[in-house]
Amino acid sequence: MISRPTARQRRKVFRGVQYAVLAAALLLVGALADWERLANQFARPDLAARLFPEIITTALRNTVVYTLSGFLLGLVLGTVVALMRLSSVAPYRWAATVYIEFFRGLPALLIFIFVGVAVPLAFPGTEIPGGTYGKVALGLGLVAAAYMAETIRAGIQAVPKGQLEAARSLGFSHTRAMISVIVPQAFRIVIPPLTNELVLLFKDSSLVLFLGVTLEERELTKFGRDLASQTANSTPILVAGVCYLLVTVPLSLLVRRLEARGGART
Repeated sequence: MISRPTARQRRKVFRGVQYAVLAAALLLVGALADWERLANQFARPDLAARLFPEIITTALRNTVVYTLSGFLLGLVLGTVVALMRLSSVAPYRWAATVYIEFFRGLPALLIFIFVGVAVPLAFPGTEIPGGTYGKVALGLGLVAAAYMAETIRAGIQAVPKGQLEAARSLGFSHTRAMISVIVPQAFRIVIPPLTNELVLLFKDSSLVLFLGVTLEERELTKFGRDLASQTANSTPILVAGVCYLLVTVPLSLLVRRLEARGGART
């Protein structure tokens, strides 16, 4: 009598078939792709060498500055909106809800166009402080704050209610208890998702090209596109992509590590 394979054996066979299909697909792609043309178009060492050190000292530096300024503005504004969202005052909750739904519902590109075009038209003669850097910080900050507000709100609600009650029993007012006790604990909880938001902002900083920037204000995407059009080759775009990965991959690994550490604590 022939014995039927066990569930473990079936899973092992199924996994082997998956690996075989994946290997066959990779071999097929490798055999059909024109690697010489790809290398000539995307990986010319002579063109890549010409990008340095400017791609680091200008493009990458600007990208980091745009990202951090937008993140800091979003963090401050998002904290305020989160507290408004949890307020017992109804108009505060309504205003926070409208803000979150509005800026989460619109594409970031439209927010950048609004900041770059609508604001100067609405307020003639006024300039956003910092020029392009201020506009990018405002655009990224407005979008980031909507997402951070919900993250921070969830973190605040995750803090045990007994913490607030204990602080109140020690004579803290509700506001002081929130600022001194609850919010710091909430931030420790939401560090992983906030770090993930930083990764997203780093990529969204590429929208600065729609604001019109000078050569000294270009970020990685704009820098790569400009050099690609000048050289009629895509190597600058590939190098710019590698520069993005040099920042986003370590940050993503940090997010996973923080999440794993948080899971181990719970």
